[in-house]
Order: sequence, then C-alpha cells, then structure tokens
Amino acid sequence: MNKTILIIFLFLFLISPDTIKGQENTAAYAEKHIDSYINELSEPTAIVPADSGCKASQNSTRSVADLWISNGNRKIYGIMSTPKNGGQNGVAIISHGFNGTHHFGKDYFETLNNLNYTVYAFDFPSGSLRSQSNNNTADMSIIDEKNDIKAIVRYFLSQNNTDKKLIVLIGESQGGFVSALAAAELKDTVNSLILIYPALCIPDNWNKRYATETEIPDTTYLWNVPIGKQFFKELRGLDVYKTIAGYNGPVLIIHGAKDPIVPISYSEMAMKCYSNARLVTIPEAGHGFNNDEKTLSNKFVKEFLETAHTEQ
Repeated sequence: MNKTILIIFLFLFLISPDTIKGQENTAAYAEKHIDSYINELSEPTAIVPADSGCKASQNSTRSVADLWISNGNRKIYGIMSTPKNGGQNGVAIISHGFNGTHHFGKDYFETLNNLNYTVYAFDFPSGSLRSQSNNNTADMSIIDEKNDIKAIVRYFLSQNNTDKKLIVLIGESQGGFVSALAAAELKDTVNSLILIYPALCIPDNWNKRYATETEIPDTTYLWNVPIGKQFFKELRGLDVYKTIAGYNGPVLIIHGAKDPIVPISYSEMAMKCYSNARLVTIPEAGHGFNNDEKTLSNKFVKEFLETAHTEQ
C-alpha cells in the first residue's frame, strides 16, 4: 500500500456510510440507579413539536414522527418510530457516525419495533454538515455527543410509556464510540449496548496525527468537513478501553471482517475489557454495510435482544 492510500485510510476511519459504519445487574439496583439519574436534571428536558415533513408511517403496526429533545441550549432533532401496541415499550437510541444523520437508524426500525422497542434515531448537533440539529461541524465534540445521548436517555426515562428496564444504546462508527462512552457513565440505566463497527480507534489515530496539543490547528478539514481544535483536545489522555469497561451489561459488537477504516482488532480488544460481550463478524463487509449485510446485522441485533429479554 503506498503512502497516499494509507493516509486516505487514516482519514476515512470517522466516515459513516451516510457519507460514502461491575455493577451488579439486578432489577433493584437498576431502578435505584434510574431514579438517581433522572434526578441529575438541572432543568426539564423538553419535547418540541416539529413540522419537517416526516409523516406517520402507513404501516399499521407502528407510527413514525419527528421529535425534538433539548439538552440545555442544544436542540436535538430526531425521528421516533413507535410500535402501536398500546403498552410500555423499551427504547432503542441510535447514534450515527461522523458526518452522518439519523437516516442510518432507519435500517433497524422494523426489527426493533417488532421487538416492542420505540426507536429514536437523531442528528448530533454539529455532528454533520447535513444535521438538522446544527450543521456547524466546527463545534463537534465527543463530550457533547456523549452528553446528548445521556439527555435523550433522561427524556425517555421521564415518559410513562417507557419500560425503564429496557433502554438500549446502538451506535455506528463514531456514534458507536460515543455510545460506549455514554454507557460507561449510565451503567445499569442501559440494559444493552450494540456497537456497529465502532470507531474505538479515534483517539489512537488523531493522537498520532497530532503528537502534542500545540500541533493541533484551529481547524482541521476532513473530507471538506471542518472540525475545531476542541474535538482533538478532548481525545488526549483518554484511555478508551479502561473507560468503556465501566459498562457491565450485555454488549453486542458487529464488525466487518474487511473493514479498512476501523481495524477489527479494536473490537477484538474491546471483547477483553467487557465482562459480557459478543463479537460477530460479517466476512466480506467493510466500513458500512450493503443491503445483504444490513439484513445480517438486523438478524444479529434481533437474536441478541431476544436473548437479553429471556435473561431479564
């Protein structure tokens, strides 16, 4: 591999397919942790009516609608797909990768709705040039994205139709990395964690690119997407595996065996730090799945969550 191709691969690791992928786990502990987490709110997290053209699905088994959620002064746009079962549902929160959007999550709506999960797929503020939340990517921040996920969890925990024992985080690429960080802080508030080609390599790659903080420019352009200095400063000193090991619930990692952007070795390393994890590979897949690979990924998600239900 020549130097030019190697550099392209190093830069590509963040890109999502939209752009071109121990606490004791008892019910009593989980309920106590959920209550204390809801009480962390300094102000109510608000739902804001939206009118962006997302209409209810014609599918008689579920409805799809826009949903805005507030995290302080950050306004998060997403779409919520809800089973029409009239009861309490688990909640699956789906996070996209670098410069992606909520559209990634749509691939999993049917599978998750059929398992009686309400699904929320959203745009990170500053997470994409196409984000409906905020498209100023110069303000992109791993810490802010982690806190956005926590705010979304708080919102759904406050809803009467949420089964508070069935909160699932799902993330692809950079969204997988951020979901893993959020789960480590949320602990048993999160019932299950699903990471799809998670970009756990992000700190390694960028800390190698900028060996010292003084080398970080005010703006870095990645595929014409401007990223501010704060993004890279937050990665310094972050021990990825020590941090994500704070989550002790069940974890599913789905990774393409031929991923040239995020080497599968990063997911294999994660298996050594999680106490309850499963890694499944899709043999010919890269960083992002084609239609057949998406079908396989949905199959793995379904089997994993069905097992998690059985173990409740």
